[in-house]
Amino acid sequence: MSEKVRKRWQRRPGTTGGKLPWNDWRNALTWRGATQILLLAINVYIGVTFYFWVRYFETGGTTLYMSRPGGIEGWLPIAGLMNAKFTWETGSFPPIHLASMLLLLAFILTSLLLKKSFCSWLCPVGTISEWVGALGGKMFGRHFILPRWLDIPLRSLKYLLLSFFLYIALSMPAQSIYMFLMSPYGLIADVKMLGFFRNIGTITLACVFLFMLASLFVRHFWCRYLCPYGALLGMFSLLSPFKIRRNATSCIDCGKCAKACPSNIPVDKLIQVRTVECTACMTCVESCPVASTLHFSLIQPSGSQEKVSEAAKPLWRQTALSGIAMTVLVLGILFGMIGFAMYIGGWDSPIPEQMYFRLIPGSQSIGHP
Repeated sequence: MSEKVRKRWQRRPGTTGGKLPWNDWRNALTWRGATQILLLAINVYIGVTFYFWVRYFETGGTTLYMSRPGGIEGWLPIAGLMNAKFTWETGSFPPIHLASMLLLLAFILTSLLLKKSFCSWLCPVGTISEWVGALGGKMFGRHFILPRWLDIPLRSLKYLLLSFFLYIALSMPAQSIYMFLMSPYGLIADVKMLGFFRNIGTITLACVFLFMLASLFVRHFWCRYLCPYGALLGMFSLLSPFKIRRNATSCIDCGKCAKACPSNIPVDKLIQVRTVECTACMTCVESCPVASTLHFSLIQPSGSQEKVSEAAKPLWRQTALSGIAMTVLVLGILFGMIGFAMYIGGWDSPIPEQMYFRLIPGSQSIGHP
């Protein structure tokens, strides 16, 4: 009997061994890296600007004044959840911290459409965690994977934390939420959040150090096991129409996609990736050496490898997202929501400066109601 001749599939265009160079405009990881740096820079700017804004009121207006950055509301996810509950029950927008709710909705919308892409494209904590993990990979020459009996219980921790925060935010009736928001603590919740980082304790610092150290060995340790925000977005991502999809016909079973996946997903064994752990980082797609085998797309590939014109391409190829398309979509949703918030007057704080002059100097003595 003659042996079956294995078909030699076409390599990805412009690649050597299937990998696009970093400066190739088609490389999705380059676009994602640029987006990560942009969002990290924006968050650093927000943090610095907000610090000077707070100092202005702490010193009675004697220091440099900088306008309060509306983006600081993105660091108030619990306020966003509470405001979402308030809006759901009352049918009206909350009196303050509206931007926190709108930013939360933008991140949820991103997850509903593009899997948990917020974590791998926009989140500054995710970016730093990824860089630390990459450093660990270079230091040790490998990434460590926890055994399944330990990995699964640890992953449940983020859902326990999420349940706790959801209970806090959603168990309150609308009237209680309103009273909390209008209390001195609620009015300057953003200032209290900054105070936490400015007066960070030894135990908290030790925890941060341990998380960073763990991320050197296990990629995305915080994100994978402890981040409640990622847990929430992961649940919404189950409804995403876009998924990583594998063409089993052209797959050569090299396993490079599974090895490259920072979430340890066995991509090479799946036809489509449904798991909540997928962040649409496109790492597996860029690691695949065979053309048209892995895509982040709407429709499952049919297995065709024929060269056809753009108009005649299968629907799954036409709906596959490139790095450019992902960048446009994730940034478009984010800045589109920011534009909407500005349009309805919900981006800037409605609290008068006189109130800030009265509350911020004594913010450390203001306790939770």
